[in-house]
Amino acid sequence: MKLLFASDTLKGSLSSREAALLLDKAAKSVFPDAETMLVTMADGGEGTVDAVLDASRGKKETCLVHDPLMGMTEAYYAGIKGDLAVMEMAAASGLTLIDGSLRDAKHTTSYGTGEMILDAVEKGYKYIAIGIGGSATNDGGMGCLRALGAKFYDDGGRELAGRGIDLCSLSAIDLSGLDDRLMDISFTVMSDVTNPLTGENGATMVYGPQKGADVETLKMLEEGMCRYRDILNSLTGIDCDNVPGAGAAGGMGAAMYAVLGAEMRSGIETILDLVGFDKKLEGTDLVVTGEGRADGQSASGKVIQGVGMRAKAAGVPAVALVGTVGDGWEAVLSCGISRIFCIKDEDMSLEYAMENAKDLYYDTALRIFESYKDGSL
Repeated sequence: MKLLFASDTLKGSLSSREAALLLDKAAKSVFPDAETMLVTMADGGEGTVDAVLDASRGKKETCLVHDPLMGMTEAYYAGIKGDLAVMEMAAASGLTLIDGSLRDAKHTTSYGTGEMILDAVEKGYKYIAIGIGGSATNDGGMGCLRALGAKFYDDGGRELAGRGIDLCSLSAIDLSGLDDRLMDISFTVMSDVTNPLTGENGATMVYGPQKGADVETLKMLEEGMCRYRDILNSLTGIDCDNVPGAGAAGGMGAAMYAVLGAEMRSGIETILDLVGFDKKLEGTDLVVTGEGRADGQSASGKVIQGVGMRAKAAGVPAVALVGTVGDGWEAVLSCGISRIFCIKDEDMSLEYAMENAKDLYYDTALRIFESYKDGSL
């Protein structure tokens, strides 16, 4: 018997690896002779690099970069087989790198992400896959492009630093100074965000508030982003309001797509390919996946959906073990998942469930394998 465990993190309680180890322990207590395979998972957001490092035994590459407020921080990414670098924008330009009281979308920049990309280029990587979730920026990716050699000017010909507020003064973009080596790099953006660059569903209006933008700032940044959109359109011929995902990460999606020619892909699908998930499914009898909360969003590009659909395509039954369920969780049952097990009972507080997640998760995992053994799963 072969069992495959591929769960996302249960945020605040268990890492993907910890969940897999608990599943392994529970499975071995019920099926001592079972072959088990543990796959660390992520959906292109936080934890993606660690998941890829764990699954591929890649090389951990570190570099010193500027954080969103231009302080210094050490970032790392995964190097795989010498030519593929997998990174997270959040490692260099993430919300978690700055104190909540200092979050200000006017002054944050994605410059450090450009430095991280440049580090991979200098180390010889030819393929770069970057997850762009969790950013602290709303600069349209200007900071990133500036680190790579682009220049941005205001009406008076003064060079701009590439912060959110600089969108409002932008008059011209000069891409002639972009590092020549970028022409030989293939970029993939991992994101499940489909927002356009501007408008009610755009980068600024949807994600600006969580990055420290008040109502007045939102209006200012939106006007600047529209200016940026028009200049990019004139320069590249690409209208980023017609590019799903261009609004991801405060407009980083637009910069990556329109300027660097990146392919926009689902994060979970990219990760599943990177870890060779389809190959791991061969000969598997049961897949157990999961995440912290199963709800309607779980069926739209999350780990449960990605793993479940791959298992379904391979004819392998799959179940999900989750922390809690929310509105719309039933949608998961159309994604190759036959049943959902939850560690939190209806009468149990969320605080108790999180504090005792390890024991509750293990007990629920035992229930899964005992049900599988007696044929009631």
